[in-house]
Amino acid sequence: MMKLARILIALLALGISLPAIGQAYPSRVVRIIVPFPPGGTVDAVARVVAQSLSEQLGQQFIVENKPGANGTIGSDAVAKSKPDGYTLLVQASTLVTNPLFLKNVPYDVTRDFTPLSNLGSVPLIVTTHPSAQASNLRELIDVARAQPGKLAFGHSSLGSASHLAEEAIKREAKIDILIVPYKGTGAVITDLLGGHVNAFIDALPSSYPLVKSGKVKPMAVTTSKRIALLPNVPTVAESGLPGFEMVSWYGVWGPAKLPNELAQRISAEIAKAIRSPLASSRLGEQGFEPVGSTPEQFAAYIKTEMSKYAQIVKDANIKPD
Repeated sequence: MMKLARILIALLALGISLPAIGQAYPSRVVRIIVPFPPGGTVDAVARVVAQSLSEQLGQQFIVENKPGANGTIGSDAVAKSKPDGYTLLVQASTLVTNPLFLKNVPYDVTRDFTPLSNLGSVPLIVTTHPSAQASNLRELIDVARAQPGKLAFGHSSLGSASHLAEEAIKREAKIDILIVPYKGTGAVITDLLGGHVNAFIDALPSSYPLVKSGKVKPMAVTTSKRIALLPNVPTVAESGLPGFEMVSWYGVWGPAKLPNELAQRISAEIAKAIRSPLASSRLGEQGFEPVGSTPEQFAAYIKTEMSKYAQIVKDANIKPD
């Protein structure tokens, strides 16, 4: 009994609660932190995952929005939380790109988090105002080459997939265009419709309704293959930039030092949740491609993406602000 008591005391000293290492998880409400305001794609994905997990495990998973500082405030709150599985983070690729663009980011991507699962991705789509003379991205690139420095892309936030895709197209096409930062997708779309920027690369869920209604013109999608929702829209690779591919991806993280057994358990449940009929009906119609990876697979994916993003930032000569 004395030996068992010493083991339990040691575990508690490490910050590992008993429910976290047993089969009782979850025995209370689990918070899923979204480091952005409600209404965006990250928030929508998180709410589907939370609902699916609640139904699967018979315990509440609630979404808590903690916006600010391009997602770093909410992300840091998770990094500093107790590693017991009751505080999780749903984030996009901005978690790993923020250190490339911002000084004094309060977390280290690889040291302060436990990757749990790659939830999946959505395509990005290049759009213009319907009155644009170009009918596809290839023609838009030709216009940009003929008028260096005259065209402008808008992007939704610093270091977002939108921003990186625009920088990558600028690099690959060797064109001189302005890349204008905005605070949020809505602000870019307003200026695109008003003719203040020439093009926008955005995650499909927020731009697809505008494409469908004819308010914006689709130029290309950033996936390696054409997508079922827009079969007549070419890929960026088909538009003269072979091999080009970039998506907006989403994942779940816990704080560092999450016990491996618990991390594997949560990861498996997340994979099941993101492939559920609920997720398919709520996200599939927006072009979401579910993944549901293991922690090890997600960690490897993050490493590859970080390397790709770092090269884009270096080539664009962008310095942390």
